[in-house]
Order: sequence, then C-alpha cells, then structure tokens
Amino acid sequence: MNYKIVFSDIDGTLLNKERELSPFTIKIIKEVKEKLPVVLISARMPDAMRHLQEELDIRDSPIIAYNGGLVLVNDQPISSVEIPMDALKAIHQFNTENNLDVHLSLYHHDEWYVPQTDFWAEREENNTKVAPQIKPNAEVIEKWTSENKGPHKIMAMGDEAKIDKISEFLSKNYSEDLHFYRSNNNYLEIANKEISKFSAIQYLLDNHYKISTEDTIAFGDNYNDIEMVGGVGMGVAVSNARQEVKDVAAKITGHGKEDGVAKMLQEIFSL
Repeated sequence: MNYKIVFSDIDGTLLNKERELSPFTIKIIKEVKEKLPVVLISARMPDAMRHLQEELDIRDSPIIAYNGGLVLVNDQPISSVEIPMDALKAIHQFNTENNLDVHLSLYHHDEWYVPQTDFWAEREENNTKVAPQIKPNAEVIEKWTSENKGPHKIMAMGDEAKIDKISEFLSKNYSEDLHFYRSNNNYLEIANKEISKFSAIQYLLDNHYKISTEDTIAFGDNYNDIEMVGGVGMGVAVSNARQEVKDVAAKITGHGKEDGVAKMLQEIFSL
C-alpha cells in the first residue's frame, strides 16, 4: 500500500519513559517526513505539542489538539469545536457545591488556566513543558463568557473516588453532549462529543491534504484513539495500548516507551 500521511498520538504512544522523544524516534520520523507528512494528534494543547514538532523538524505540519477539538494549519484554526459554557458552569457548580475540590484545568486554544498551583498543575506542567496561568475557575468562566468562547478541553484531576463522582455526574447529565474518558485513574478528560481524533483526521484530509483515510497510517494507545486506529487504512496500536485499541488495530508494534512507533515506521517504509 502506498501510504501518504502518518498521524501519531503522543502520550503513551510516542514518548519514552522520560516522557521525551528518543534519538531513534527523532531520526526515523525525520526520515519519514522527507517522504510524506507526519502530523501529531493529541489531547494536549497546541503549545504542549510545538516543542515536539521542533525536535522532529515538522513545525510546518498541522496540529490536531484537544482530541480533535482544534485543528491548526500554519498555526491558524481551520476547525474549532468547544464545550458549551453551560456544561462547564454545571461541572464547576457540581464540584463546588459537593466540596469535591477536584482540580479543573480549563483549556482554550493556547490558554491553560488552573485554579491554583498544586500537585496536579505541577505534574501537568512537568509532563507537557507548558506553564499554566493561575485564575479561579469562576473567574475564567466569567472571562470566557464575556469573550463569547468556551473550553476546548476540561481536565478533571484528583482522588479516584472524587473523579468517579464527576464521571457519574457527566454520565447522568451530559452523556449526549460530551466525551469524557479516564486517561488514568486520577484524570478525566472532557471534550465536545461532536469531535474525535478520527473526525479531525477526516476534516484535515478532506480540506487540506485531499488524501483518503485508506492512504493513512495512525498510531495510538488509549480510549480516545479507538475510532482513529480502527478508521484509517493502517491503524497501529503500541503494545501497551488498551485492549480495545488493539482489537481494532491492523497491526501491533512495540511498547510506546521503547520506540514502538519508530520501529513500525522503519518496517513499513524499509528505512
């Protein structure tokens, strides 16, 4: 098959145990990008992806951020789907009125607001190499309401039992409007249900590249990668992927922390 484009998830898929790009992965992707476009696709905000683009020498490639909620070409949005503000207000109210004290990180484009500097904010800053702005959730809601915009992503972080309560609240009230999934026991990632990584890939292929999904390779590991890995021509799961991702993958490669993506690209393109 003559594949024409590669998409790769980041966390759990592309980075090594230090949460960085290994020299081998950088080398292979630089070789691949001389043949065809390589695009990063992630739940991350754009600014947490650009330093990885720089290392891979793909800074001129598009970015698919927020699980497909924001698609950038030349750093300009060509697709943007936000969470309705009434949903954000309801989540904040539920968190506050029930004294859950769950950390709610709020994201819009390259804005990232945290209510205070705490364990969760510091952990995410360390993981993503981006520093947040500190502003109480209520003030961010007021600011964004006045600016007529909403979040591309809400990240709820905290004690597992408290995250369970947020998830139960969303299941009961917003299951038709929002995507929400556990990236681990302490993290709940929330986005608009209209979008997915696969829908963003389709949009980018149709409106920018004019490439078929059949000519596409995609790598992933988590629940938010299932539709993407199952929908493209060559969906590849890393060996540490959720079983649900492996079940829809055309191929399974090595562990994400052990150059699994690079090794499969090396095999596919005979590098």
